[in-house]
Amino acid sequence: MSTITLDARSLPRTPWHGHAEESELGHWSAVARTVAEALAVDALARDKANAEPFSEVGLLRDSGLLNLLVPTEFGGGGGHWESAFAAVRIIATADGSIAQLLAYHYANQSSIAFYADPANQGAWFARSAADGWLWGDSVNPVDPDLHLVAEGDGYRLNGLKRFSTGSSVGDVIVINAAVVGGKNDGKVLAFVLERTREGLELLGDWDHLGQRLSASGSVKYHDVFVAPQDVLGEVTAEPIATLLTPGLQLAFGNFYLGIAEGALSAGRAILLERKNSWFLSSADTYAQDPVFQRILGELKARTAAVGALAEKLNRRFDTEVGRAGDLEEAQRGDIAVAIAELKVVATEAALEVANRIYEVTGSSSTKNDVGLDLFWRNVRTHSLHDPVDYKKIEVGTYFLHGTNAPLSLYT
Repeated sequence: MSTITLDARSLPRTPWHGHAEESELGHWSAVARTVAEALAVDALARDKANAEPFSEVGLLRDSGLLNLLVPTEFGGGGGHWESAFAAVRIIATADGSIAQLLAYHYANQSSIAFYADPANQGAWFARSAADGWLWGDSVNPVDPDLHLVAEGDGYRLNGLKRFSTGSSVGDVIVINAAVVGGKNDGKVLAFVLERTREGLELLGDWDHLGQRLSASGSVKYHDVFVAPQDVLGEVTAEPIATLLTPGLQLAFGNFYLGIAEGALSAGRAILLERKNSWFLSSADTYAQDPVFQRILGELKARTAAVGALAEKLNRRFDTEVGRAGDLEEAQRGDIAVAIAELKVVATEAALEVANRIYEVTGSSSTKNDVGLDLFWRNVRTHSLHDPVDYKKIEVGTYFLHGTNAPLSLYT
């Protein structure tokens, strides 16, 4: 990556402060709805084609959503996390894969603020906004560590990372690795490489039940040179730096919620189109039958409750990230558990809705060309990202003893 020479004015430890006003939320929600409507037209066909989602990324780029969190002084939308999470939720009602891409993009792009020196953040943000970068990642913590060996004033990178979301379509990929040798020996660095960097091999091996267009294949690194200007900064245990992980978990909760809302909407439309009624029913149509109304009412109420919790936490996240370097460990730990609570109920609600919606749509809705299964396949696949039972343990342990799980890229 070439040396960044754009506007290098210093930022605070993180650039976000305050909360989104209704006008901001309304604007970005309207933008996201427009994108979601376009994605919904052929979501099933694109899922079946299983092609790399370059056109979908172009849609996100053209809409301005990729730059939502970039400060206005560096060419971005100047939005808040609350608006970003809302956009992810809305996109997920139409296409869970693209919602995942957007959610991970926001987390990866925000690595600038969580890892880079404030003096360098402006230049990174400006470059990202000017070139319309989609940020992928290669940080899956369950794989063996990558080998980042000091060489001169830079490094050589070797190894393999699976589940590298956005890597095959991202303009850049953010990577974490521990340094071997040199002055930074033992430190974990976050650095950024363009997708086309020499020695970076995209394996294109993502072929799963759901989230098929999330571009989450493996990346292999063959003696890739990492220059000093590619490095964002050190990955530390500083509370504000580690807030990135709960932020991504909050994005998960929002896109599970969006998938549930999408399944409900699709199921409602199918039910309203059903003719006649069950032969034991006294209602004229299935939609007028109290049995089906009750099922939809139950699923809708549970989804609405999850939505209320998500909206509360989306706004609170802006409060916590706004503390920047003053964020304390206890504050970080408390919101991490609150987000874990959302993860639990969003996972269970989305799985239940995506499964039980068939109870109101009938056997004809299981036809492959209906595509109702897309919601279940997507949420079932991604909800296995990290075991939800461990989130329940996090919540229970904190409730009982006031202690948090050890810091990791999952907690």
